[in-house]
Amino acid sequence: MSLDMLLLDSKATLMAASVAASRVPTYGQQLTAGSMYSVAGFDVARCNPNFRLSDSSLLIRFNDTTSLSVLTEPSSPLPDECFRFRSDSEFFGLANSNTQLPDLVGEITAVKSTVSDTPGEKNHLMVTIKMDTGVSVTLSMFDAHAVSLHTRLESMSSDPRVIVATSLNPKIVGGRLFLNATSGTHIYFDKETNAGETFFYKLVATGTGLRSAAPLLKRHAKVEQVTIYELNEFVISAQTQDIDFICSGRVTGIKMDKGWCYVACSKCTKKLQRTASAFTCMHCDNPHAVGALRYRVEMGIADDTAEGVFVCFDGVMTKLHNLQANEAGHMLAGEGVNPEDTQVPAFILDMEGKTYTFQVRVTAYNFTANHQTFTITRILKERERAPLPGFVDNGANGDAGDDMPGANTAPANVEAGSSGERSALDTGAALPAKAPKRPSANASSKVGKKACIG
Repeated sequence: MSLDMLLLDSKATLMAASVAASRVPTYGQQLTAGSMYSVAGFDVARCNPNFRLSDSSLLIRFNDTTSLSVLTEPSSPLPDECFRFRSDSEFFGLANSNTQLPDLVGEITAVKSTVSDTPGEKNHLMVTIKMDTGVSVTLSMFDAHAVSLHTRLESMSSDPRVIVATSLNPKIVGGRLFLNATSGTHIYFDKETNAGETFFYKLVATGTGLRSAAPLLKRHAKVEQVTIYELNEFVISAQTQDIDFICSGRVTGIKMDKGWCYVACSKCTKKLQRTASAFTCMHCDNPHAVGALRYRVEMGIADDTAEGVFVCFDGVMTKLHNLQANEAGHMLAGEGVNPEDTQVPAFILDMEGKTYTFQVRVTAYNFTANHQTFTITRILKERERAPLPGFVDNGANGDAGDDMPGANTAPANVEAGSSGERSALDTGAALPAKAPKRPSANASSKVGKKACIG
């Protein structure tokens, strides 16, 4: 596996650097996060445009002639840290593009964890973070990341108020913004970074940094398994809240009068209003919205205690049947036929009589008089989920080359050091790369800069 890092120079310019797998035995032992180096004789190539960890379009690659010297006192001061914070509007602009992996700083207002001790269970942790603009976003972590942060929070003597999270992949799901952790994500609390310390004292100065009387860790709740009777009673007697439960039951029938799909806005996923020549999204106030077919299936489910009406939306149905709603619609609807007017597909009707274990999301709406259904968010026998945006191994062919077609490399010299805050040395992250190209003689140049490995 290749070794990748971030370089930070005296002008706070952040740049990615990579050591090919075949050269890791040579340079791996010499590189330590938090140290400063003078680096000479490396190649410069263009970065892969996807999952970028820096704003620079260039990438430094170590070659056979690269030399390293540890610095104790650089000729110019090197920054201790460097982050690429973005505003909420910029996060929305980057969502679903897979181009940039920016950073976030904000106040922790809630933590919800479904970390379980049960082997094979999926672990998920969500952190609600209020940015300095007052807008709240959700940091989402899975598997090892979720377990690590959950354990860390449980072991802390007091609840943190400020979080700095790096290398996040913005996604919009169901009209909501989620910042998904990646393999290169680092988490820092309160005063562990200069940026976090500045934000912390800003909260204290405004009076919002005071410790809450209710411990944050109380929000870490494992999903409890209940009967359908207990679920029905809960929304009648409990206080209004958002919470998840696990239920098991047999499908007693599909509510065919409710249909099986709807045409949704491709932006917010709300149901579109159909006109003679176009679709209108009332939520987005768009009279010419682009529509996408999505599942919505209501069904009766019963166990030994009671029966309830549950609804499965697009994500759950697609994962369960491995078939998207638009694909099912094409199979059923003829030319010019509205899929919403077709009969319920056979594979949905076949769910009747089968027993499922599933996760139910209870929201404030379930405590109102208008409540008629519970929303199923996950069928537990379905173990798969969309993979985290990962970094591709550069391979072991000896050289990791250009990321962009036609890119040439150029040898360069650099004086470098490390901040230790944004280093990929201890994450195992690898930037995507293609096969190498060797630089031509006239491609060589005497390029010099001062940088900091971080």
